[in-house]
Amino acid sequence: MHKSSPAGLSGLCRVTEHLYLSSLRAAHDAALLTDHEISCIVNVTEPGSSSPPPPPPPGVDYIHIPVPDSPLSPLRDHFDEVADKIQTTAERGGRTLVHCRAGVSRSAALCMAYLVKHRGVSLLEAHSWVKSCRPVVRPNHGFWKQLVQYEVELRGCNSVRMVSSSMGEIPDIYEAEAKNMMPL
Repeated sequence: MHKSSPAGLSGLCRVTEHLYLSSLRAAHDAALLTDHEISCIVNVTEPGSSSPPPPPPPGVDYIHIPVPDSPLSPLRDHFDEVADKIQTTAERGGRTLVHCRAGVSRSAALCMAYLVKHRGVSLLEAHSWVKSCRPVVRPNHGFWKQLVQYEVELRGCNSVRMVSSSMGEIPDIYEAEAKNMMPL
């Protein structure tokens, strides 16, 4: 498993040699994109966002996935498309940046889906991998449900389960954390 040092919340976080994860702010930094030789950008932000992104640098592929950060949003509809695009870009020697507004939920979930599909790791391993690169990642519970189902479809088993907690349904990897949270 590839481990990389975190780039901080303001930078591009390297997940693999060919995959980066960031927030919207970092994705709008042309110098960062050039420095990291980004050749494809996957923007996962709300449809009709109030601040439309600047045009990508010349020669950079650009995909907009118009999905709100809501547990009810069908991010799963885009898992294969984005994972395959990241893989194709990597096979051509390119680098993909996947970003959402904060670089915490939507983009992290898509990076995890890529790792499960094309790097052959379990969802649990994919979460640890992405979290080691960007410690703030925390897909919402709806995206977790979709990732759990995706792992079952791809691997025939699941490494993360959804469980009931005082905070509602959560992935079992957050169970201890939820038990330590005291109601106000």
